[in-house]
Amino acid sequence: MDEEDIIEQLEELVRRFGIEIRYEPISLDEEGISLVGGLCKLRGEKLLIINSKAPARDKIQALAKALSNFDLDQIYIRPAIRGLIERAATTRKLITASDSAK
Repeated sequence: MDEEDIIEQLEELVRRFGIEIRYEPISLDEEGISLVGGLCKLRGEKLLIINSKAPARDKIQALAKALSNFDLDQIYIRPAIRGLIERAATTRKLITASDSAK
C-alpha cells in the first residue's frame, strides 16, 4: 500500500465522522518551523486543515492524529491503518503528558 492509498483511506474515515478536510497552503515567516495542520472547530463544525505543501508522511500523521480522537472500535479498519492511528494516539498522549508535567 503506497502513501496515496493510505491518505485516501484515512480521508474516507475522517469523512465518515462528518469532518470536512481542507488542504490549504500554510506558510510561516519563520524558517525551520513546519506546521502540518490539525483538527479544529469552525462555527460549531469540526474541520481538519492540512498543509497542502506538507510531505505525504506528514499528511498521513495529521489524518491519523485527528482520527485518534474518535472511538473507532466498532468500525472495521485495515490493520495497517489502525496501527497508524494507534501510534498517533500514543504519540498524542505522550506529548500531552509531557506538556502537563511542565
